Amino acid sequence: MKFLKKNAFFILAMAFLAVLYLFPSVKLKLKDLFFPIAAIENAITLNDQDYDIQLKGINVPDINLKSLKGNKLVLLNFWGTWCPPCREEWPTIEKLYLARKDKIDFVLIAMQDKEEDVIAFMKKNNYTAPVYIAESPITSHVLPKVFPTTFLLDKNGRILLKEDGSKDWNSKSTNDFIDNVTQ
Repeated sequence: MKFLKKNAFFILAMAFLAVLYLFPSVKLKLKDLFFPIAAIENAITLNDQDYDIQLKGINVPDINLKSLKGNKLVLLNFWGTWCPPCREEWPTIEKLYLARKDKIDFVLIAMQDKEEDVIAFMKKNNYTAPVYIAESPITSHVLPKVFPTTFLLDKNGRILLKEDGSKDWNSKSTNDFIDNVTQ
């Protein structure tokens, strides 16, 4: 009993860390609760070379990403049908798209995927957000190291938000952030 009293804080801390390690969804919820805006990349701006990505539209016309620079915010998401966290966040992206497509250009790039798999995924889930497949190289500034990776870019290409991993994109904190930067 004396051992438990003496080491209670250490035992609780280890239990907390174990829960975070074993249940990544708990970590994501805590991160959204305590750090609602994931990572503001203050001084990082994508250049014209980073924006020069030719995109084949799956459910929209083909475009080059650079044609969107200067218009609205851009939500640039790299995902795959083969990626469980990507599939997990899709419903929240779709809800955000339906609510904010007037303020944000959505560019969801399917990576390491066959076109027919992407079409089947979109059709099965009735998703309407714009999906593309990259047909030109992606620079190292943008190329994701994990999936999903999402950037929220301002009109000039400055990274306002970068999220490595899944996120609830329709959360109150995300919507409040978008409202603040679009005013």
